[in-house]
Amino acid sequence: GSLVVNYPFDDDEQGIAIYSKSPDDAVFQSLALAYSKENAKMYQGSPCKDMYPTEYFPHGITNGAQWYNVPGGMQDWNYLHTNCFEVTIELGCVKYPRAEELPKYWAQNRRSLLQFMKQV
Repeated sequence: GSLVVNYPFDDDEQGIAIYSKSPDDAVFQSLALAYSKENAKMYQGSPCKDMYPTEYFPHGITNGAQWYNVPGGMQDWNYLHTNCFEVTIELGCVKYPRAEELPKYWAQNRRSLLQFMKQV
């Protein structure tokens, strides 16, 4: 797990971790920022210091392929074949949080989700 908003493209022609700009890159960055700005821990960019000390996401967002390459992912497929502007929102450093921690996740992400919906 991580705490970041990831946007297309998740893959590049070379199959390596490098920024892979989509034609709508500015829109995707704007959508990702709208979410991350409302989550203080995400926006600071280094949320999982204990697990991934060198991982840094400026303003809590990243281009998927720059983070790691995912060939054939749904995010890219939906964008290319259905014109669906999809982002992937990683909600926390722990992949499987305990049930009693879910209210904390809701509190951290409620404003982000509302702001994200306003983008429509």
